Amino acid sequence: MVQNATIDANLFLVCGLGNLGQYCVSVLKEFGVKVNAIEVANIQRWEIPELPDLVDKLIIGDCRQPKILEQAGIRQCRAILIVTSDERVNIAAAFAARSLNPKIRLVIRSAQENLNELLSQNLGNFVAFDATQLPAKSFAIAGLSSETRGFFTLENQLLRVFRVPVDVSHRWGTHPQIHEINTAHRRVLAHARAGEPVPKAFYQWEPNTQILRGDTVAYIEVSDVWGQDAKRLRLPTRTAQPVTSRKQFFWALIVGMRWQNLRHKLSQFWQDSSQTRRVALVGGFLMLSWFFCGTLLYKLQYPKISFQDALNVSLVLSIGGYDNLFGQLQLPFEIPWWLHLFSITQTVAGTVFVGILYAIMTERVLAAKFQFSRRRLPVPKAEHIVLVGLGRVGKGVAQLLQELKQPLVGVHATELDSEILSTMPLIIGNIKNALSQVNLATAKSVIVVTDDEVTNLEIALTAHASNPTANLVIRTYDPHFSENVARLLPYARVLGVYALAAEAFAAAAFGENVLNLFRLNGQTTLVTEYQIEADDTLNGKLLAEIAYGYGIVPILHAKASQSNSKLMPSDDIKLAVGDRLVVLATIEGLQKVERGAIAPGQLQVRVESALTSEAAFEGAAVISRISGCDMHTARTLMNRLPGTLQYPLYKHQAHRLVSELSKSQVQSRIVSG
Repeated sequence: MVQNATIDANLFLVCGLGNLGQYCVSVLKEFGVKVNAIEVANIQRWEIPELPDLVDKLIIGDCRQPKILEQAGIRQCRAILIVTSDERVNIAAAFAARSLNPKIRLVIRSAQENLNELLSQNLGNFVAFDATQLPAKSFAIAGLSSETRGFFTLENQLLRVFRVPVDVSHRWGTHPQIHEINTAHRRVLAHARAGEPVPKAFYQWEPNTQILRGDTVAYIEVSDVWGQDAKRLRLPTRTAQPVTSRKQFFWALIVGMRWQNLRHKLSQFWQDSSQTRRVALVGGFLMLSWFFCGTLLYKLQYPKISFQDALNVSLVLSIGGYDNLFGQLQLPFEIPWWLHLFSITQTVAGTVFVGILYAIMTERVLAAKFQFSRRRLPVPKAEHIVLVGLGRVGKGVAQLLQELKQPLVGVHATELDSEILSTMPLIIGNIKNALSQVNLATAKSVIVVTDDEVTNLEIALTAHASNPTANLVIRTYDPHFSENVARLLPYARVLGVYALAAEAFAAAAFGENVLNLFRLNGQTTLVTEYQIEADDTLNGKLLAEIAYGYGIVPILHAKASQSNSKLMPSDDIKLAVGDRLVVLATIEGLQKVERGAIAPGQLQVRVESALTSEAAFEGAAVISRISGCDMHTARTLMNRLPGTLQYPLYKHQAHRLVSELSKSQVQSRIVSG
């Protein structure tokens, strides 16, 4: 967060005012900073109507041109967000911006992972995001229809965010106090009584409050197993049938094979057959008729030949062997004209039939080879997720759901490469027709993420009509469209891809590394990494002050001098230069950190008595460790009991101090500051 003296720490530049760019401007303005913008042409229709009033300076031109960048104040800007829809333009503009301002923070929109890594190494102070991939986890989680609200990995450990209703069967149904849920692997994020909305801010709960039936608790937990809540599809298994029952079955089948049943089965078989199969059946029947008819005619015309010879003559003619019998200049034996004509006709028919047979066999072989290369699993029968649209967002959602072991079927309008999502059932073709093949009525969720938001709405309405109980997730772009759909379809979760991604772009512009994001309690929560610097607003503070003062949740801490990191670190750790800290934060929380707007503590702890001198000594250490005061102040207090610690504390911090002092045989209580 240390800035060059020539740079205005409150000036940012956004290049490209499409949907994503406009959202980025809107989010940046929430931080109270100045935002200049560059757009290649005048915008006739703003997706966010109030945006022209938010932009401090708008330049019309090509952001790749140094002159245009100079006009937009590139040399004074703290960061530049290059978010046009053309990746080549974004990369070229990044090079131009770096050449004009070696210190500027570069945040660009790009889906080229390998290139982004190379650019980061060569340009420095650079970060790139794929705007369509950032929200993929939000769509995947929304489709789970379970307690999971987010998941991500840190230090090769899986962390999952849950929001659970506590019922009689829940492990917390024994009425523990909320602070007791916090462990070395878990942190409570929010709590609400039955019927009350879950608060959006963190720590809006009383530590000593008991959890009751019907309450809702949101928390983050370290987990070693993927997909613990994944509901695998359970299909009925076929058991071995006893021999006696098999015999009875076949005997009943033979007895029941009457002419009426046989005729019905043949009729049904003919109706279900394809055109190719019908041609093969008719051709085969005609050839058998010609074959037996030819055998009979030759046997009757030439009684001296054996029946086997008659069969042989008819077979030779049937497979196109006319020249073997009649290929000489003079016929080798006398033959009536009508039998000669029959032989010619039989040979022609046989040749045609063999050609048809070869064509069918070739088609089957090629089709079998093609299907073998792209063989997919069958469509699940029930409790599965239907994913409509397998573009870049859809593929990302599918991969995440497969990692979570969710039963899944994809629907896409056009053919995909057989190697893409090869282990997932897939229906290709007209989407409206394909929905009838995915067992929609028994699906638990339908996620619609095609590139056309109107199509998404139509598909979602169709899915809801077929299965009103299914969890419905709709991808949108236009903010007004999103608001209208969300208002008219309260049963659906409407997610705007650019609105979700813009918060990550804006947060990254301030120098923080956004590792992930997810939706919790109706707002976006960012997993953000800080590297502590000398002038940082976090430097020298206890994690308790950072957590409760800024309203963010520390989930990982690593000392600069140590290679090991600690998940769910203690509130008593004091940050120093070079430390690494990963937190959960909303945009509001990041704004507070950026401005250093830390809320002061409001409570104090009054220490009444210590049972022994050893308890007093230990109590001083506890006070210094938890409150952050120096050891001299803590020992002075313990030597003059009763007394009040003249050090303002936060609610959760004060409760923890009283609890820890009690364990050390020191009596204390919380008083107002």
